[in-house]
Amino acid sequence: MDKERILAKYVPAEAAPIVARWIDYFKCDFKVSKGRNTKFGDYRPPYNGDNHRISVNYNLNPYAFLVTTVHEFAHLQTWNEYKGGARPHGLEWKLNFKKMMRPFFEKEVFPADLKHAINSYLENPAASSCSDLNLFRALKRYDQQSQGVAVESLAMKTVFMLKDGRTFRKDELVRKRFKCMEINTRRIYLFSPLAEVFPVSGD
Repeated sequence: MDKERILAKYVPAEAAPIVARWIDYFKCDFKVSKGRNTKFGDYRPPYNGDNHRISVNYNLNPYAFLVTTVHEFAHLQTWNEYKGGARPHGLEWKLNFKKMMRPFFEKEVFPADLKHAINSYLENPAASSCSDLNLFRALKRYDQQSQGVAVESLAMKTVFMLKDGRTFRKDELVRKRFKCMEINTRRIYLFSPLAEVFPVSGD
């Protein structure tokens, strides 16, 4: 099937040819994955004769999908250069991430506000784009309208629901994340301040 045509459903159209070339050049198995709460994308190196494998969540907006895709291809390039001898998000990966973002800046793929946020992030990229709140907020502005709200906007002790139906209570801020208790299991989870949730009670 036409990679560019398929990719254009998930990334900005002008970015699709570049990503398609990367998939072919690096002999990468590229998968559009189901939505995952814990990560936007994933990279697996080519062990036991397998190709490089990258997966990116299907439910990201086009700009978030592209940023995540570049993030994972930077892992691939770093693995090719160092064969596992570099730290996962060390200097080598950061340099590759910056380099691989360059063609999308040259094509003016990103709106001005996102370009500014990405440039700030690129000064010292974190392990995940969603761990940089400034970039994550900028990317979230391009999501389709939703009835959900950010965890940070809820009052403490508010009960909320995830899309999968599980319910939690917002308890306290721990460093940069909110400690929340799952109602049914009483297990504690840490949520990003910008995680999308659905309030069900103000108690």
